[in-house]
Amino acid sequence: MSFFDKFLERKVSSEDNTIRDLEISQIKPSQYQPRRTFAPDQLTELAQSLAKNGLLQPIIVRQVGAQQYEIIAGERRFRAAQQLKWTTIPALVRNYSDQQSASLALIENLQRQDLNPIEEARAYKKLAAMNNLRQEDLAAQLGKSQSYIANKLRLLKLDATVQQALIAGQITSRHGRALVSLTASQQQTALYKILQQQLNVAATERLVKQLKQPAKRATPKQHSITALKSRDPQLSINTIRESVQLAQKNGAEFTYQETDGDQEYQMIITVQKEDQHG
Repeated sequence: MSFFDKFLERKVSSEDNTIRDLEISQIKPSQYQPRRTFAPDQLTELAQSLAKNGLLQPIIVRQVGAQQYEIIAGERRFRAAQQLKWTTIPALVRNYSDQQSASLALIENLQRQDLNPIEEARAYKKLAAMNNLRQEDLAAQLGKSQSYIANKLRLLKLDATVQQALIAGQITSRHGRALVSLTASQQQTALYKILQQQLNVAATERLVKQLKQPAKRATPKQHSITALKSRDPQLSINTIRESVQLAQKNGAEFTYQETDGDQEYQMIITVQKEDQHG
């Protein structure tokens, strides 16, 4: 018997298995529901099935007040029934604590295939926290590998913008995991490029490596006398003259003097200091 079987073990009375028609107005969604979005087209499809075949499996609720019930399992069926304007819905009423109700809601949703990666990760995190389970223990109880659980939980470290892209289905979990090691700003930069260039996972991983490399600073050129000696003297003279002419055209104020000596060619530029007393 798994941890969760033991956790939810209880005495089942005849009343527990009695299906009751409850007023829909007396039922509210679970506060522990991990799902944040319900696809309208899927709800419409489910509503059409309910209209044709009826509700084949009752929802499960717990009583939380006088004539007030909270859904434990079956919120999609409940919403589809609302869409059909049903006034009542078949339900099984269970006597669960907050912890049991939350765990059941999470497990029921994790067994479905349509949770987005962030909803799934949040559900694992809540389930582990509520039941004081380590990742490996949680994985064993859910029939998952520890690495699978760990990879899902890593997605919660992503920047909110990237998490939203995962929720919207714009990128995959593998894209998301590739971005985890980046800073928030780097993640946003990478996300923009992924969406604009439709990068696959391999290309995304290469992009991440590029973003993590420190920016190379341009090495300033060293203009030394030795370097000038290695060149054609006339080429050096012409280069300096062109620089002087360009500076003069741009309005620079200075005096320039050339002297042709026996062993060298002197080129003197004199710039007056700004008048400190004017």
